[in-house]
Amino acid sequence: MSALTVALGERSYPIHIEPGILGRAGTLLAPHTRGRVLVIADETVAMCHGAVLAASLSAAGIDHRMATFPAGEPSKTLATAERMWAACAEAGIDRGGLVVGFGGGVSGDLAGFVAACWMRGVRFAQIPTTLLAMVDSSVGGKTAVNAPFGKNLVGAFHQPGVVVIDPTLVATMAPREYRAGLAEVVKYGVIKDPAFLAWQEANAGALVAGEPDAVAHAVRESCRIKAWYVAEDETEQGVRAHLNYGHTFGHAIERDTRYERWLHGEAVGIGMGMAADLSARLGLLADPDLPRRQGALLDALALPRRAGRADPERLTGHCRLDKKAAAGRCRFVLPRRAGEVETVVVEDLAAVAASFAAGMDP
Repeated sequence: MSALTVALGERSYPIHIEPGILGRAGTLLAPHTRGRVLVIADETVAMCHGAVLAASLSAAGIDHRMATFPAGEPSKTLATAERMWAACAEAGIDRGGLVVGFGGGVSGDLAGFVAACWMRGVRFAQIPTTLLAMVDSSVGGKTAVNAPFGKNLVGAFHQPGVVVIDPTLVATMAPREYRAGLAEVVKYGVIKDPAFLAWQEANAGALVAGEPDAVAHAVRESCRIKAWYVAEDETEQGVRAHLNYGHTFGHAIERDTRYERWLHGEAVGIGMGMAADLSARLGLLADPDLPRRQGALLDALALPRRAGRADPERLTGHCRLDKKAAAGRCRFVLPRRAGEVETVVVEDLAAVAASFAAGMDP
């Protein structure tokens, strides 16, 4: 299967997507290192898949080490990054070395940030093992850790040299974690590709069941769209911000629950419903049927659409500290119709609070 390409001139890189490719990862990583390799993985991924990756690296003659951390969003902190920098030192990672993010979005974001900072930037590769990481965070070079005052506010753009995706790995995911990744797949159809959205509606049953052919197609199409956005606007000064559809609302929900109640994809799915509601309130929604279609698809994929109970005013306040805020004002990606969204600075905070309330339990 041919690789996709993230077209960034001299910094262009391939995305290899193929069932069973983890066993050949060493061969694909070898051209990207002139020294040692440090694999950064959460403890669960290391236990489930670490032996296959290690064998592949050894077969390719790559001197490697693996550093692990407890699984979950609470580990994506500067304290964990500091432990990984210590692991870089212990592993002898120099300017010719390679750091590999192996796991879900937390592993990829953390490893990328560690690589961006270590020795002012060393090579980096992504091997995502969750659906959400495969279709979103592994591509595009956005790396970060969370801070007490907000999610992903401490980070850097640091593109990988290669992305290796084995779609069969999603079969080992917990069902809830897998379904959460489907929210990002829905996002791509809504913001950019009506045909992909229609395909998801027709194949929702196969997707939620994790049927291999459906998963592979969803991953490849999502990566194709993500690669286009990254090539058009690498550092998110314009159109790449469309990828944040549902995220401003979703990040506020995650922060309000201390990242403990909702998985990231679940929060994004809920946030997409809130964003569609806000678009309608502001008179921007050109296709009044889009919220129904989006909601029906999220239902078919067994994703939550309501955020429980919380104070809408407090949630609105969280949006001011979101990394997408502009001069303290809230910015949202709002849909007009399938395949067309726009980034809007919203002054009417009462409307924002009303959209939060519309997506919560009474």
